[in-house]
Amino acid sequence: MLMMEFLLNYGLFLAKTVTLVFFIILVILVILSATQKNSSADDQIEIKNLSKKFADLKKLMQISTNSKKQLKQLQKKSKQSAQAKESYEQRVFVLNFVGNIKATAVKHLRKEITALLSIATDKDEVVICLENSGGLVNEHGLAASQLQRIRQRGIPLTVAVDKVAASGGYMMACVADRIIAAPFSVLGSIGVIAQMPNFNKLLERHGIEYEQIKAGDLKRTITMFGKNTDQDRAHFTEQMQETHDLFKGFVAENRSELNIEEVATGEHWLGKKALELNLVDELMTSDDYLLEKSQHATVYEITHRSPKSVGEKLMGSVQSVYEKALTQWWEKNLFS
Repeated sequence: MLMMEFLLNYGLFLAKTVTLVFFIILVILVILSATQKNSSADDQIEIKNLSKKFADLKKLMQISTNSKKQLKQLQKKSKQSAQAKESYEQRVFVLNFVGNIKATAVKHLRKEITALLSIATDKDEVVICLENSGGLVNEHGLAASQLQRIRQRGIPLTVAVDKVAASGGYMMACVADRIIAAPFSVLGSIGVIAQMPNFNKLLERHGIEYEQIKAGDLKRTITMFGKNTDQDRAHFTEQMQETHDLFKGFVAENRSELNIEEVATGEHWLGKKALELNLVDELMTSDDYLLEKSQHATVYEITHRSPKSVGEKLMGSVQSVYEKALTQWWEKNLFS
């Protein structure tokens, strides 16, 4: 009887949930279709005043740790500092880039840079907080080209590395006028690598033939399923070496003080050693750098966000409703 009652309750719960979810989906589709027709903006640029955030935090700490008499003295000093700051006001624009193999964040980076270039001058500064361990050459080359847009306008560019800027990540970092890095961050890896499995012997063992038809002997060389020849490997290695030479040239052009042959071995180094090799200019975290800048400049963080698609919004809403309903049923039947 208990099992039958449990199954009956579970069936009723599923029926109610399906009905509720269906109704919610219908309502959401109607609302989203209406809003999409009336919405012309497909991008959002958010701007945060980090200087105000730092100032508010400082004020909170002062209120919590000082007497009334001390607070009055601090307020007087603060007013004098604010008046002095107005006479040499500078703006610092902060962008964040967290990379992956395909450098997908470049779609946001390019729009953030376009936005700041509409107002930034050579009196300002741009700081890129970079975290990128590299990946596809063409994707990271595009990301580096975006940073070059800033340099070409004569705007001072600083790259701050707290964790990693290796391979394609260092390709981006080297564009900067100045690179700062945390002591245990990872930098370098100026090299090129490619690897893939080959299933040709496995296919032959099972009597499976693999055919590849091409026009042009070098249209495709290394393959996963066909038999790779010495000529194929030689040509692919040549292409890899050509890419590595271009990478080395790009880094050497942007950081002339480097001994490129010494650092372009594919190795990576921690911050302290990277400083000795001139891969970076100073050991410092992005937090300290921005806090220091906020003492005599207004620091703004620029972030580009793409709105979620109808499908993403819909699936998120459905999942949320389902999880909430399931949790309520679970608590009611097992903990009552």
